[in-house]
Amino acid sequence: MGLLESVLHVAPVMPVVVIEDAKHAVSLARALVAGGIPAIEITLRTRAALDAVRAIANEVDGAIVGVGTVRKPQDLLDAQQAGARFAVSPGSTPNLIAAAKDQPLPWLPGTATASEAMTLAEHGFIFQKFFPAEAAGGAPALRSLHGPLPEIRFCATGGIGAHNARDYLATPNVACVGGSWITPSRLVAAEEWGAIEALARAATLLRA
Repeated sequence: MGLLESVLHVAPVMPVVVIEDAKHAVSLARALVAGGIPAIEITLRTRAALDAVRAIANEVDGAIVGVGTVRKPQDLLDAQQAGARFAVSPGSTPNLIAAAKDQPLPWLPGTATASEAMTLAEHGFIFQKFFPAEAAGGAPALRSLHGPLPEIRFCATGGIGAHNARDYLATPNVACVGGSWITPSRLVAAEEWGAIEALARAATLLRA
């Protein structure tokens, strides 16, 4: 089993985390790991993101930290240098595909249609992010893709929360779901690590 496959199957949910202050990164990651969620996607939406990745990679035992919102080849290089174990994109471009094939960091490219999924599979990327999941047809769309594209496995992200995650996780081609509900900004800002650990524990029970 490759690293990316193991990352997608280590827990039912991959938290999509926006870090505004890198000082929160280590405590947040430790809470997630303690709650049974070791794979953590830190999005490149803030200036603190790469510093947060470095801190988690260096200080949190058991964490598998990755970088999200990867949009250009330089993002892949920056992520690898910061200590990220994997990278996630909301979509895919020819430049990103080429760059990902030329460097060792496992990459989860984004797709929203059968044509995009087929194109990525032709390049060897059978693990993909289905985004934006709810807007792109939700779990019914993924079930429809499973018949003609049975080899592709998805991490579904976008509009997913505790209220609908089970439906996605019951879909045969969904390895995990991604979402921000485990690490809401108000709890991070208030440093409510116990509450985040509790949300993580609840998330591990979503795949019945």
